[in-house]
Amino acid sequence: MTLYILDTDHLTLHQHGHEPLKNRLSEISPDRIAITVISAEELIRGRLAQIHRATTPEKRVQAYHWFHRTLIWLNNFKIMEYDLQAEKYFRTFQKEKIRTGSHDLKIAAIAVSRNATVVTRNIRDFERIPALQIEDWSA
Repeated sequence: MTLYILDTDHLTLHQHGHEPLKNRLSEISPDRIAITVISAEELIRGRLAQIHRATTPEKRVQAYHWFHRTLIWLNNFKIMEYDLQAEKYFRTFQKEKIRTGSHDLKIAAIAVSRNATVVTRNIRDFERIPALQIEDWSA
């Protein structure tokens, strides 16, 4: 049974209620859907950046509201950790000089180490990674 790992771009679509993604997710058992701690980090960093940029009391309150909502929302997912096996794949990908961002390489390393499929719109970067299974559910 395939485990599907949503990349950060699909998490963002999910947050915005993207209908094709919502429909696809409804067809799959929730225990087969996960995210990585790397994507959680990216979402949290984005929310922290919003807080940092907030220059008025209203913007600050709104930024903290969305930060709080994001933390609660992330609890709805099984979050795959970055462990020693993922680190080994990550270092291998780096040695192979795969031209992809380090966060994407870490997400791929987690997926490959668990024989999971990454669900992403970023096909161009992820297809460079050997043995990685990818799908795009945004269409």
